This record gives sequence, C-alpha cells and structure tokens, in this order.
Amino acid sequence: MTDFLADVEAAIPSLRRYALALTRNPDAADDLVQDCLERALDKRSLWRPTGAVRTWLFAILHNRFVSDRRRDERRGVMAEIDGALEPEAVDNPVATVALREVGAALEALSVEQRTALLLVAVEGLTYGEAASVLGVPAGTVMSRVARARRGLQQQLAGDVPLARVK
Repeated sequence: MTDFLADVEAAIPSLRRYALALTRNPDAADDLVQDCLERALDKRSLWRPTGAVRTWLFAILHNRFVSDRRRDERRGVMAEIDGALEPEAVDNPVATVALREVGAALEALSVEQRTALLLVAVEGLTYGEAASVLGVPAGTVMSRVARARRGLQQQLAGDVPLARVK
C-alpha cells in the first residue's frame, strides 16, 4: 500500500500539468486533479499491479475530464445575473455603483468559483447541498468558495485587476 501511495504522490505534478493542458484554467485543473486523486484512492482496490499507477491515474483524469465536458454540454448556457439586484438600488447612486463593482468582480471569477459562491453565499445552500447541485465533492465547493471570496476581496480592494482574479 505504501508503494501505491508513493506512486500516486509522485504522479501529482504530471497530473496537474496534464489537467492544466486540458482545461487551460488553473482552478479547473486543480479541481480535476483533486477529483482524479479522490477517485483513485476510493477505487484503489480496482488497480492491478500489472501496469504503472501513473498510467492508471492519467486514464482516470482523462475520463473525468471527458465526463465533465459532456455534463457541461448537457447543462447548457448559464443565465446572466446582470441587473438582478439593481432595481432596488435605483434611488441610491452609491449603492448602484457598489453593486456594479461587485457584479464586475463576480464576472471576473471563473465559472466554477462564481457558481459555488452564489450557491453558498447568495442562495444559502450548505456546502453539501451545493456539492450535490454541482456534482462535485463538498471539499471542492469549499475550496472554490474560499478562492472566490479571496478573489472578490482582492478585486474590490483594488489589489488585483479584473483579468487577474481568475
């Protein structure tokens, strides 16, 4: 078992590079690698020592990527939330500007971070419920929400330009 875990750990940098090449998004690549590793550890009894652990991990990662893309294609286009909050702030120009800044900062986040943050912070879902909605583990939702909050804080504080929040 220790050889298996050592081989898994040694493959992580390669898995991350491959995931980044597939997704072209560092956050999505991290999520993909995390999902791959969770599945590999959960299904380690299925691995046969006739081949390399690294190859098996790449197969899991690739299959997960393909499955995720198919799932995303079935979901279709997400509806925009532009202007959803603005009618209440029409009488207060300061609130209107603040809402536009928050909206722009939200748009600068990756789709994964934005959806996780909106489900948890705006819709009030628990991490487990949001994970069920998104079809990802609760830990993934927690990391996406944390990264989204950090990105929003940096953007709204003016520390990072909009294009860098992703």
